Amino acid sequence: MKIGKLELGDKPLFLAPMEDVTDPSFRVFCKEQGVDMMYTEFVSADALVRNVNRSLRKLELMDAERPVGIQIYGNDIEKMVVAAKMAEAANPDVIDLNFGCPVKKIAGKGSGSGLLLDIPKMLAITDAVVKAVNIPVTAKTRLGWDSESLVIEQVAEQLQDVGVKALCIHGRTKEQMYNGIADWTLIGKVKENPRINIPIIGNGDVDSPQKAKQFFDDYNVDGLMIGRASIGRPWIFKEIKHFLDTGELLPPLTIKEQAQLMDEIVQKSCAMIGERRGILHARRHLAIPFKNLPDIRPLRIQLLREKTVAGISEVLMQIGDKYADYSEADSA
Repeated sequence: MKIGKLELGDKPLFLAPMEDVTDPSFRVFCKEQGVDMMYTEFVSADALVRNVNRSLRKLELMDAERPVGIQIYGNDIEKMVVAAKMAEAANPDVIDLNFGCPVKKIAGKGSGSGLLLDIPKMLAITDAVVKAVNIPVTAKTRLGWDSESLVIEQVAEQLQDVGVKALCIHGRTKEQMYNGIADWTLIGKVKENPRINIPIIGNGDVDSPQKAKQFFDDYNVDGLMIGRASIGRPWIFKEIKHFLDTGELLPPLTIKEQAQLMDEIVQKSCAMIGERRGILHARRHLAIPFKNLPDIRPLRIQLLREKTVAGISEVLMQIGDKYADYSEADSA
């Protein structure tokens, strides 16, 4: 699969852009686990134009995470062009346009998936950004606003016509948010469309190696994007890669191995963005594993309340030792 001149190999896996999740430390960790391409947290064009420090920090990239894209969102054409140029100056491999975020504070203001209610503006933004920058522009969107407006087949053609070099499709509508089951049939129809010649990346419910293989086999997509399933278990990329390559599942991690990897995530996060911010970012990962182990509640509460790297490492060591005879399968 290629995006412009960027070669990503066969059946690449993408880390989805997620607010307060895909910070640099998590991106680097996922890269080590086998992800082929990643995206920053999504960045507000309005905030970039106003030089908001928190948003400007999201443009900071490292060679260790490449290839990487910067995703921007907004509904003002001029601001999106300025933001795209600012993003380009950070030297990403691609700029991605967020036409898919369903949360109220974004979609409700006409950005993200809110632009599914204004396709002409979506296309005007895309056209303007493509013409303003010299690197590939990609986009991510959904099937439509709701079940009565499943517009993705037409929108995919239109986005291709104004210059996007790849399109990621989440198999839900805006109204579905993240509920229900993703509908991959429409993603497959887009891929089958003889007019479509850009890569199509499927997204939604890719949460196991078996599903990943099924989606590749049944819908012929060029790549898969994984978001929520990587939170708390970024080794899902390694599991999927192994299964696609060999047809065999990796043995489930032991709880001790899980605890060690969680500790590495915390260490990386704090080393890159400072202890306080690093722990806040890491907590969303710490909250996922171990939860179904017997009598784990006191240790989980302690783990999520710790305010130092040393304290978290100590609790994770206790969990690894206490549940040395358990594997990840026992805590699922």
